[in-house]
Order: sequence, then C-alpha cells, then structure tokens
Amino acid sequence: MNVLFEPLLALLILLPALWLRPWRLLAHTGLQTPLLATLALLPLLWALPYWHAMPLHLQWSGACLVTLSLGWPLAVPVLTLVGAITWLITPATGEQALALLLWQGLVPATLALGLGALLRRFVPHHPFVYVLGRGFFGTVLCLFSASLLAQWAGHTLPNIGSELSWVALWLMAWGDAFITGMMAAIFVAYRPEWLATWSDTLYLKS
Repeated sequence: MNVLFEPLLALLILLPALWLRPWRLLAHTGLQTPLLATLALLPLLWALPYWHAMPLHLQWSGACLVTLSLGWPLAVPVLTLVGAITWLITPATGEQALALLLWQGLVPATLALGLGALLRRFVPHHPFVYVLGRGFFGTVLCLFSASLLAQWAGHTLPNIGSELSWVALWLMAWGDAFITGMMAAIFVAYRPEWLATWSDTLYLKS
C-alpha cells in the first residue's frame, strides 16, 4: 500500500468537513456538551489498547455515535482532535495514530453519513428507524466495513488468520453498536438537543 494513501484519504475527508465551517453549529445548538464529552472521554477509550497488553486489542470506536450527535461536518474535526490527543497520551507512532484516526474515526463517520442519507431518502421517517437503523444496525455495518477496508490497507489483527479476523471484526462492531443504539435512544428521549442529526419535525410528524 502506498505510504501516501492514508494521509491523502484523511485529508480528503477532513478538508470538505472544514470547508463547511462546522463550528457555526456551536453558536446556535446544545452541542457543546457532547463535544466536550467526546474530547474528554474518547481519547481515553482509544488509548486503552496501548496501555494494556492483550493478545487481541479490543478497540472501541465511538465514531458513529459522535457523528449522530455532532453531525458529520463537526464530527470529523472533533475526531481528528481525539486522534491527536490519543497520540499525545500513548506511545503510538505517528503512523499508528493516523491509522487509528482514519479507520476507527474518519472512515466510519463518513460511512455513517452516507448510510444516514440513504435511510432518509428511501426509508420512512420514524424514531425507530433513526435509533435502530442509524444508531444500531448502521453502526454495525459502518464499523465492520471500515474494519475490512483497514484490513485491505494492511492493518491486520495480530495472530489471527484473515478469515477468522472477519468474525472478530464483526463481533467487535456489535459491541460498539449496542452502546451507540442505547445512547441514541436515551438522547432522543431526554436530550434531543444533543443530536444534530435528529429532528422532531422530521421524525415526530403526526
């Protein structure tokens, strides 16, 4: 794989998000709380595999939840900051930090954007579609797809064959999906202002 592939792909995702000037969202919404929570908690979760020696590193992404909460244009630079903080607090090399940011953050977030657009275009607007489609099953599909792309790019799981690794990646995606689906349901019920991708007008039409 070309050494420039991952940096160029990261820029290809980051620059359009910055071009949309996502920081404007912070002036008119209640997204400050989930943004600060993301910057405080997600680097610690991303850093766990570097702090504990395990035969198989179980990496929690959180990118789909961040995308649902902040919206893709704001989620991308926030996840980039998460990746930078993780790099600072772990012994990861620059190459490892970039791979973590790309395949656990930017790519799943971008896939979640595409899936959300498809659901809004072709599926009836309903709270269960949002919670289950985007929060739960969507997270499984986006994270598993991103993991397969990472494997294609050369980031294989240690001590596991390529066929068995598919099973491991699939199961790890489900863990992330349970958390994302649960948090999406809680936010819809009690803190809809923490979800930039939620709209009462769209999903609660009588």
